[in-house]
Amino acid sequence: MTRTLWDSTVGKKTIMAVTGLVMLGYLVAHMVGNLKIFFGPGEFDGYAHWLRTMGEPVLHYEWGLWLVRVGLVAAVVLHGVSAYQLSRRDIRARPAKYVHKKPRSSYATRTMRWGGIILALFIVWHILDLTTGTVHTGFEAGHPYQNVIDTFSTWYGNVIYIVAVLAMGLHVQHGFWSAAQTLGVGNATRDRILKTLANLLAAALTVGFISVPVAVMTGVVS
Repeated sequence: MTRTLWDSTVGKKTIMAVTGLVMLGYLVAHMVGNLKIFFGPGEFDGYAHWLRTMGEPVLHYEWGLWLVRVGLVAAVVLHGVSAYQLSRRDIRARPAKYVHKKPRSSYATRTMRWGGIILALFIVWHILDLTTGTVHTGFEAGHPYQNVIDTFSTWYGNVIYIVAVLAMGLHVQHGFWSAAQTLGVGNATRDRILKTLANLLAAALTVGFISVPVAVMTGVVS
């Protein structure tokens, strides 16, 4: 049954929809956590510490955080592999490119694949920058507030982050509506509501995430 689901086009689209919604939920929670930086280092560092102790005393230190990480990695891998395989299947089905582009194809739709690649590369960079500190000169373990300030005090840190967030916004805008259609939530009556909700989610996430580097660049957060 599981193998049949994975091999079918409908199954892969369903997996993409479900994992996409899981990642969307994470993005909303992550953005809310990021905004704590506006309340000062005590609030932000306290939140980072809570992430490592959540689930205690039932779970050991960082176990809860690692469960979230493993779940997210699984969602990202399943989402990415499904997207790649569906793309290859689509190319094989129509080896000759369309002479005319679909007039109603949005910019977000046409850039979903590239957006996914940009986001995948950014996730790797983000982990190496603010989690392990591998590419972060002066990284201080246990001082997330200062590490964020350091990252967004560099031009390349801001460029990488903002480009990735813009790609994320486009991905969410199209992906949310597409997931609703795949899961059978959308119909002629609800389409306008779903598209509006997709636009609002994409805008809120984009503004929320970008507000942090902008605040550091302008000295609002220092």
